[in-house]
Amino acid sequence: MTAKERLRNLVEDLSEQEAAAALVLVESRRSDPMLRALAQAPADDEPSSPDEDRTARQALVGYGRGEAGTSPEELKRDLGIA
Repeated sequence: MTAKERLRNLVEDLSEQEAAAALVLVESRRSDPMLRALAQAPADDEPSSPDEDRTARQALVGYGRGEAGTSPEELKRDLGIA
């Protein structure tokens, strides 16, 4: 069965509310250039460094404790665009 055939079968089983939500997602992906670019981007196969792994683990632990992430203002400052 092709992906389109599977999708048609799924669509028939959706409620009107589910169909409306799915339509928003599909239309957004087709019309938003950033979402389209992300969908077409190759997988990131570059290995991360031990430092990046440690930082990511620390951030996840902080997120789990409810600690705030980086604010938009802070990110702009860090990137030198504020």
